[in-house]
Amino acid sequence: MGLFGALTTSVAGLRAQSYALENISGNIANSQTTAFKRIDTSFLDLIPDTGNNNQLAGSVATASRETNTVQGDVQKAAVSTYMAISGDGFFVVQQPGGFTDGNPVFNGVNNYTRRGDFTLDKNGYLVNGAGYYLEGIPIDPTTGNVTGSNPQVLKFGSDFLPAQPTSTVTYHANLAQYPLTTKHDTSVPGSELLNVGDFTVNPSTVGTPPLPYMDNMGSGSSVNSALVTATKITGATTLSGAADTDSIAASFAVGDTITVNGVDITFTDASTALPPGADDGTHIPIDATVDQLLDKIDGLSGNSSLSSTVSNGAVQLHTGIANNLVVSSSNATAFAALGFSGTTTVNRLGGGPAGSGVVIGSDAATFISESIAGGATTGYDVSGSPVSIQFRWAKMDSSSLGAGHTDKWNLFYQVDPNATGGATAWQNVGTDFTFSANGQLTPAIASVTLNTPTISGITLNNITVNFGVSGLTSFADANGNAQVNDIHQDGFPAGSLQTVSIGDNGRVIGNYSNGRNIDLAQIVLATFNGSNFLKRIDGGAFEETDQSGSAVFGKGGTITGSALEGSNSDIADEFTKLIVTQQAYSANTKVITTANQMAQDLLNVLR
Repeated sequence: MGLFGALTTSVAGLRAQSYALENISGNIANSQTTAFKRIDTSFLDLIPDTGNNNQLAGSVATASRETNTVQGDVQKAAVSTYMAISGDGFFVVQQPGGFTDGNPVFNGVNNYTRRGDFTLDKNGYLVNGAGYYLEGIPIDPTTGNVTGSNPQVLKFGSDFLPAQPTSTVTYHANLAQYPLTTKHDTSVPGSELLNVGDFTVNPSTVGTPPLPYMDNMGSGSSVNSALVTATKITGATTLSGAADTDSIAASFAVGDTITVNGVDITFTDASTALPPGADDGTHIPIDATVDQLLDKIDGLSGNSSLSSTVSNGAVQLHTGIANNLVVSSSNATAFAALGFSGTTTVNRLGGGPAGSGVVIGSDAATFISESIAGGATTGYDVSGSPVSIQFRWAKMDSSSLGAGHTDKWNLFYQVDPNATGGATAWQNVGTDFTFSANGQLTPAIASVTLNTPTISGITLNNITVNFGVSGLTSFADANGNAQVNDIHQDGFPAGSLQTVSIGDNGRVIGNYSNGRNIDLAQIVLATFNGSNFLKRIDGGAFEETDQSGSAVFGKGGTITGSALEGSNSDIADEFTKLIVTQQAYSANTKVITTANQMAQDLLNVLR
């Protein structure tokens, strides 16, 4: 080739370095472009066909070297619809061929990109910064499963998400082994139980026989005696007396009465002047002690002698098991000095009619005082109307009462918070929950069903209350309440789509006005056997080629929401290549200058 071959080779070298410079300039220009893939330059030597002893270095040609599989840095972004791919794969997108009435018209040709700066446009499409529309597979909001296998352009409207009626309530709680109800008294066995004898209608599960009658106690207020130094009354305090004596603060007088279950105990003269028979079961001297009065009250109520007593200045009246106890007095002032006002009624524990399974309105206040709150959740009917589902627990029996007794509870839900008279206020769910000594349900109860409950006038579908394998326990709890660990339901009202976001599992999540987050679509990634042979088009997108092969859907890397992939072009690296390219270009010009000088020397020989 000789001298003129050197000239043409140097020209090819200039052309190759110019090509490399163009790629470098493009890489630097796009160093901040989202998900840009730089193009490197490959130099190819061109060897002429010569003999083995005459081989030449040859000329040079250039080709682009793609970096489509080289990932840029992934960084978090504040926009919830931005996304980045970690690993292999491309988003499947389309670019509209035109617009009709402001709506895009697509030609059905898929393109591929890693540019994930997608945002919702006015029509509900996810469009990236280069104008490409995202594709994916829609998800059935009811089942949560995809509705096909081929990606399509995604569009999200503002349609309402239909209401879902409540069908399941998940409920986990611990019931205090000894519930601290309003009426409990640790000194009275069984006082923590719901006392069916206090109810007009027995709220136990339907057909449940009442417990045998048991003693109950009613306590008056703690009061002081007539002593000037404040001193609480005792069983030895007298029922009348002068100031500053151990007598009640207001004395009973001769002729006053205390009525016990309809029978009068009449006060007579002092015991020193009593006529025969004046101190029998229905008479008592005015200078008798409080203990002597309680002995007569116990006698009339059928209780054992001196069951009633005085504790810390408070008179405690016991019913016994024979009768309920109703006590009043003709002398209200003296009766108040004993710690009582008006008529005092104490019902025996147990007894009553068989279980009816409901609490009526007239018994609602009593029910609240003898049960503990069990938590609440908001349920929904088929139209999405909300209703508060309130639960309460009542302990019906206790193993502490001895043989034949177990720790048994009943669960109630509120039917009508404003119920009066015979209207149903609370409904028993109809199941006895029995706990063994270790605090576990025996037998285990996984769930109960509320059959079409009507609550506050709203009728719901059947509701299953799920307790799980060990969701209900009964361990000791100093607070004496029901510790609800989990209570939630599966219903919700209708709602409109407010925003969308991208989950890390590659799903488009719709955020609705009713607070629900529903999966709307699955973003599909496309992979290629020859990713570096894809054809570049504007906006960081690619087209299939014969050398790239067809797109394979459902494989690839993972999608990270609220993140963007940066350019894989490094400015420092490009500057280094720029220096090398400049030097190579200058060297090629030097070769041309030298070859030209040699040609001039040759021409001068001919002269």
